[in-house]
Amino acid sequence: MNGDNKDFFEQLAGIRSDSMGGESAPLEADLVRANKVAPVDEDEEEALVETNKGAGDTEFDDAEGHLTVDVYQTAENIVIESTIAGVGPDDIDVAITAESVIIKGKRERKERVRKSDFLHEECFWGKFSRSIILPQEIDPDNAQASLKNGVLKIVLPKIHRSQGKKIKVKLD
Repeated sequence: MNGDNKDFFEQLAGIRSDSMGGESAPLEADLVRANKVAPVDEDEEEALVETNKGAGDTEFDDAEGHLTVDVYQTAENIVIESTIAGVGPDDIDVAITAESVIIKGKRERKERVRKSDFLHEECFWGKFSRSIILPQEIDPDNAQASLKNGVLKIVLPKIHRSQGKKIKVKLD
């Protein structure tokens, strides 16, 4: 990197090369020194993790995961499928109207794992929901939902209304 660019970026970041004892000192050391945080021991970390799980303790407590869905149609039905592993039928609520479907639920971790023991964490645990606006009116009274092998399947019977009716015009 050219010296002028390096000086510009150091000034932008609030880092001066002379504070590090010359050009040869790495920028990372200055950043670490500027953002120094006291280390947290394992017991304190565990307490922080547990505190964050309490209701209302963090700004993300009301956050919900976004449920992925497939929506397709047959001649008679609109079908919604979603993979919801680790959730039982009692943990899922499905609300159906003639124009929409709302799926809500909660997935809870069965065993307690310390934050420091995770090597990689991608799975979403907690509340999830999804609202789906239907492309056609359905009959909510005859809808069916099932959960098999972690796949939620909702079958929504279409309402077939005739497009119109032709009438013969009489001469009076």
